[in-house]
Amino acid sequence: MEKRKVLEVNNLNLELDKSKILTDFSFDLEKGEVLAVIGPNGCGKSSLAYTLMGLSGYEEKSGEIKLNDEKINGMPTNKIAERGMTLAWQEPARYEGVSVRKFLSLSLKSQGEEVNDQKLAEALEEVAIVPSKYLDRKIDDTLSGGERKRIELASILLMEPEVVILDEPDSGVDVVALNNISQVIKDFREKGTGVILITHNEEMLQMADRSILVCNGEILRKGEPEDISRYFKYECVPCEDENYQEHLEVSTFG
Repeated sequence: MEKRKVLEVNNLNLELDKSKILTDFSFDLEKGEVLAVIGPNGCGKSSLAYTLMGLSGYEEKSGEIKLNDEKINGMPTNKIAERGMTLAWQEPARYEGVSVRKFLSLSLKSQGEEVNDQKLAEALEEVAIVPSKYLDRKIDDTLSGGERKRIELASILLMEPEVVILDEPDSGVDVVALNNISQVIKDFREKGTGVILITHNEEMLQMADRSILVCNGEILRKGEPEDISRYFKYECVPCEDENYQEHLEVSTFG
């Protein structure tokens, strides 16, 4: 696969309520690359995702975001999505009352493609969901968290984005769903989609090509996933970040 930068972030700074959230944040992402972003809770990982996607309230104070060499600073979220970057939320929206078929159809329509059940079924099968049992089900609280996440991932597969941001895709899912999500990440890589993987899970981290460690809104270290994991577990103490002790209690790294 050709090496080509699909996303470039240069000196990104974000403030919320006059508090610094991201400071001089810089990294790039290549086509088909998986970049893991790790760090303690509250260190700015999700805020980074929201800023990249142009969500209201997360407008950067300074810095540059380029998607396929086009500056996307200040663009609304829907325009950024049209240009090929999307976000899979940590807690997927339920779209109460909407059928799985209709939800997935929206992804095809957004790409100007004709909707047909075969394409929808293929996307569900990629995330290990049986189409005949789910296409006509409603997206509501009868679905488990793992099922909702996999259905959302199916919708993103149908979009064929240039970049996908996965915000804690392993959160609140069982081992079976975790394996399905791991396979989807492999599928994204094979299709040439760049993946920003925000995670606390060491198994997820091992799927990455590179990793960055975030502390207090700054990039503390960049490198190979194994090196970053080792540094995070054994060398990040003592740490001034007040969220670090909470991380030690909930992280699967230790």
